[in-house]
Amino acid sequence: MSGSPHRLPPGQRAVVGFPRFGIDLHAPPPVTASEISIVVGGDVAEALVISDALLGSLPRTAVDADLHCVAGWSATDLRWEGWRFDDVLNRLILPQTLEGERIAFLVFIGADGYRSIVTREDAVRANVLLADRLDGEPLTPEHGAPIRLVSPDQYGYINTKHLTRIELHVEQPEPIFHPRRSVQRALRAVHPHDRARVWQEERHRYLPSWLTRPLYRLVVRLPAPRADH
Repeated sequence: MSGSPHRLPPGQRAVVGFPRFGIDLHAPPPVTASEISIVVGGDVAEALVISDALLGSLPRTAVDADLHCVAGWSATDLRWEGWRFDDVLNRLILPQTLEGERIAFLVFIGADGYRSIVTREDAVRANVLLADRLDGEPLTPEHGAPIRLVSPDQYGYINTKHLTRIELHVEQPEPIFHPRRSVQRALRAVHPHDRARVWQEERHRYLPSWLTRPLYRLVVRLPAPRADH
């Protein structure tokens, strides 16, 4: 179940607005092209680039869903528009793969170098989108322009912004989350959970949620809470 204004996953609180989130908050968002261009790599028979024109062959859809940051805040009442990733995978990508039935993991890579690793099972849920619009407007740079992954049932760190590359893997890939060594060491230290499902409160692989909740409150300044939550 995805979040709603009346019910949030355990350990989350609704906040005012939709703050920018991510690793490099001290830096501006990466400069990206206005056109969509996603390179597909890994076990593919030939090079494939997903463009605006290619996505235009698929039906568009909208999903009303919250976004839940692993630090404990939730941006609620969001409307995402784009293309179901299930359609993108099965109609555009898998026909080009060498071992389509054996693909088990996908890696989503952003223009800022950030990488999220997603199981195929989680990636093809009905509410998972490649989104290019938020609340009726094109995505802003702060929220992942020109296109991003939106997986509402997983914490925000799965929802890669400024998507430029998708890799397909038969085996679970090495847990590399960022090309910058200091960032990679920090992320490896906290051990992000492989599934990151918000309703199971899968924040980290080894640390229990009862321990991480107060730690986040100490080290992360959360946005202002909504008055009706």
